[in-house]
Amino acid sequence: MADRFRVSSTIIRRLEDLGIAPEAVLRQAGLPVSLLRQGKILVSTEELFALYGAISEVSGDPGIGLKLAAEDRVERYDPVSIAALYARSFRDALERMARYKQLTCPEKILVTEEGDECAVRFCWLLAEEAEPGVLVDLCFAWILGIGRRGTGRAIRPKRVEFQRAEKNREMYEAHFGCAVKFGGPENRLVLDRADVERAFVTHNADLLAIVAPQLEAELAQHLAEKSLGEQVKGVLKRMLAGQRPALEIVARELRMSTRTLQRRLTGEGASFQQLMEEARRELAQHYLLHSSLELNETAYLLGYEDANSFFRAFHHWEGTTPGEWRASHARCEVAEVEGAPA
Repeated sequence: MADRFRVSSTIIRRLEDLGIAPEAVLRQAGLPVSLLRQGKILVSTEELFALYGAISEVSGDPGIGLKLAAEDRVERYDPVSIAALYARSFRDALERMARYKQLTCPEKILVTEEGDECAVRFCWLLAEEAEPGVLVDLCFAWILGIGRRGTGRAIRPKRVEFQRAEKNREMYEAHFGCAVKFGGPENRLVLDRADVERAFVTHNADLLAIVAPQLEAELAQHLAEKSLGEQVKGVLKRMLAGQRPALEIVARELRMSTRTLQRRLTGEGASFQQLMEEARRELAQHYLLHSSLELNETAYLLGYEDANSFFRAFHHWEGTTPGEWRASHARCEVAEVEGAPA
């Protein structure tokens, strides 16, 4: 998986609108100012995190992430946001945002539902450290902004959950219009399922018919650069969130028949079940290393019916339990840091 993020040029305009010099941000982030002159601004996960950390430092504004997401001018929306805004409903918008996010970076949007709640999380697949708070703020405000504009309603989430320590509670509760919890196991925007089902007043089938095929074509080209096995694993990782996607669902996502998918996988010497296990194993390692999720929550996100099934599978992969593996690798990381040259 290539560790490249495509930074939209709209972020440059937003910074300038807010009185922040993009050059100062890039210098603070240790990135070349020449990035601004590139047709496509591409950065690694580490560089992206440095960029948003620098935005926070240069601005000195605790609400800068919320402000960056508050774009009222539709002509400045990036293509993914436009496709989402023209969608049929908030649910359709979330699905499109999750699908087309693959075009810009190795990150995925996880949407899980339980009872009357729909939780949205952003998963940075190649991150080696926690994402900057300003980036979390921007992502959650972006999702909610699309939902509010699309439905024409002042949607209020059921709650927002942050991993960070409590700070600026009043600002966040005023922006999101709901209770905000700090010090949680993960960052989550929790919506009411009824709001997610709401139709979009901005739905425009004609314009969507122009935008969506272009994004689909780019996505097809993007996926074509990978082996079919990697494409299948990518789809599985995106869809493994409290469910176990069937072969026919993955085939539909890849725009091919079930028989064609099976035949091509066989030609590559791979099987759907094998790729499912590889996707689960890789995601399990990511969750254990880069989140504080409880083990039963990790099992749920990987599509296992219960924690015991996950424990057995993990022990088969790694020869140890998930808890022991997490503790062992955490110790290794600490040792590497302590042994690093000054």
